[in-house]
Order: sequence, then structure tokens, then C-alpha cells
Amino acid sequence: MFRTTALALAFLAMPASAFAQACGGDFTAFKAGLKEEAVARGIAPASAERFLASVSRDQSVLAADRRQGIFQAPFIDFSRRLISQNRLDRGRQMGERYDATFDRIEERFGVPRGVLLAFWAFETDFGAVQGDFNTADALATLAHDCRRPELFRPQVFAAMELAERGDFDPATTTGAWAGEIGMVQMLPEDILTNGIDGDGDGKVTLKTSEEDALMSGAAMLADLGWRAGEPWLEEVSLPAEFDWYQTGLETRKPAGDWAAMGVSARDGEIDRPDLPASILLPQGKDGPAFLAYPNFPVLFEWNKSFTYVLTAAYFATRLEGAGIYDAGNPAPGLSGEEMVRLQEKLQARGYDVGGADGILGAGTRAAVRDVQRELGLPADAWPTRELLNRL
Repeated sequence: MFRTTALALAFLAMPASAFAQACGGDFTAFKAGLKEEAVARGIAPASAERFLASVSRDQSVLAADRRQGIFQAPFIDFSRRLISQNRLDRGRQMGERYDATFDRIEERFGVPRGVLLAFWAFETDFGAVQGDFNTADALATLAHDCRRPELFRPQVFAAMELAERGDFDPATTTGAWAGEIGMVQMLPEDILTNGIDGDGDGKVTLKTSEEDALMSGAAMLADLGWRAGEPWLEEVSLPAEFDWYQTGLETRKPAGDWAAMGVSARDGEIDRPDLPASILLPQGKDGPAFLAYPNFPVLFEWNKSFTYVLTAAYFATRLEGAGIYDAGNPAPGLSGEEMVRLQEKLQARGYDVGGADGILGAGTRAAVRDVQRELGLPADAWPTRELLNRL
């Protein structure tokens, strides 16, 4: 899960020379800068020294950071890969096993069990695969790397605070390559802010206590703005003639207004016509279609990948009783190499697509929609070979 936190924003505002180098360079000197800043933040010098003593740069973390090809898969392929009948059955079984915990969560935080079950399943296969990277090494390595130091440097200090409280051992605490810990994969700052002792044993142990992990994950979603009693995603059908340029997260209308334009729910009535919603077409006008309500963007705090979040949100609706989506017959997408070429062409036209990485992210989708409209193509944000050839 990746977040831009208040600490990260403070980091961005700091002079580069405030605490040695902000990223890169000699790792020993970098750790000295971390210690200096930690002390300035109020962490005891001995605690900072003890935390950093065994921290080392982990090249395997950087390799994992650069190797995220799964997010290049289109939604239909990705969702079918992650959502099996076995995983659906297992999710429902876990919902029944921890029924009392989910009832407490829904009463206290308003977060439906399907949402937590979906992320529990995808992040760690219900706690079975939590990662074996040393967390302190992972956070320091990614803070030292100059790709996203503003995200990971503050997490190092949050981990130090957890260590001062006795809730983190820099030598033995392990988790995912990006520094997330526990069954629902929370970063140290999120644990500091929203960690909850769900099982009443006086400790917050997200790796071994299902109750702690689920309650803490729900607290985080509530803290991020989850709206109790409201939906997050609903499958819909669209008329053949539609203004495709209005689709995408950038455009929101009351769901009732979409209904007046011919949008209909596949399972009956639009769930909440009074709420603002966006229409999502993950593979263009001929593929699946969804209404995304205000709770949907909150899920991006768990993972920034559109495909991942949409798949998790859809899986959550399945766990809550929704049917299988209509895959339709979308036009074939681009290969990774072709997507890179497309992004390079879009960048040459002045669009900020976040780099030519081969991943169809929000910036690329928005640029594709604009160029499609300019070229007289259906502006549904789904890049095809026809578009690439036209460019």
C-alpha cells in the first residue's frame, strides 16, 4: 500500500542539505543523515543509533520495485488471474469465521467486510504470504533510492517510533519488499496512526492477529474518508451511443443523471442515484463498465494501480453477493512494448503520462482520451493498435 503522507509533504518542503543527502550517494553517510533527522524529530539518539546499526541496502528490494510487470495486464486478464472460485470460497469462509469481528468493524467504522476480505486476500492470501524482506532494510533502501524518497524516508522514522514503543525490531521484523507489514500490509506510519488492538491482548500485532489486522485496516480506511453505508462500485450497462469522453474518474455526476443518459445497473436499479459517481471503462466501450462512487477513490490509498484497485473493488462486490461482470468483447490491447511506444508518442505531444513505463495508468488514460477525441475516435481511454497507428 502506498500513501503520500503529511510527513512526506514535510520532507518535500525540506532543503536538500538539511540532513546530509536526501537520497542517493554513500549509504553510510545517508544513514548518518537519517540519524540526524530522527533526533531532530524527537527520537532519542540511542534509539536512532540502535535502529540504524544493522540496517543495510538490499538490492533485491530495488529489483522488486522495478519488476512490477503484473500491473501491465489488462483488467479482464488481471481480475481472472486473481479471482478464482477457490479464493471466492475462501473469502466467504473467512467472513464466516471472523463474523463477530466484521460485525464490530461495520458498526464502528462502517467498512463492509467484502472490502477488507478482498484486500486481505490479494495482499497476503489471508495472511499466508506476508513477505520475508527485512522491513528496516527495505524502507531505508527505498528512501536511499531516488525514485520515491519522499514516500519512504518518513516511513523510516515511523518505524523508529514503533521500535521505541517496543512494537518493531529492526533486526527481525519482516514484510513486503515495499515496507508493508502484516496481514493487510500496512506501512509503519499507518500502524502508528491507525493500529488497533482488536483482540484485547494489549498489543497491536498485525502479523499474527487477524482481529488486530482487520480492525486496523478498517480504521485506516475510515481515517482516509470511507463513507459508512455507501457503495463503492456497481456494474452497469451503457447505451451504444454515448459520450465516451465523459467516462473516467475525472468526471463525476449524480448516478441518477447517468441513469437519465441511458446508464443502467446490470442487476436492477441504480444503487444510489443521489450519490456522485464516475463511469469506468477499464478496457474501453466494448468491455466491462462500472459506476465508481465516492468510496472507490479511497481504495487508491491501498495501492496506486488502477487495475489492482478496480479488481479488488470488484472482488469485494462479489464477496457481498454481486454477479460475474460482463466481459463484453473489447478490442485487443497493446503489448508492453507497444504501450511504451504509445506513451513516448503522447509525451512528444506534450502529455504528462508519468513516464514511458508500459503501464496504463491514470495519466496515460487521460491523454489517450484526449487524443482519441482529437482524432475522431471513440474517446473511451482504451489504447488500441488503431490509435497507435494513427499517431
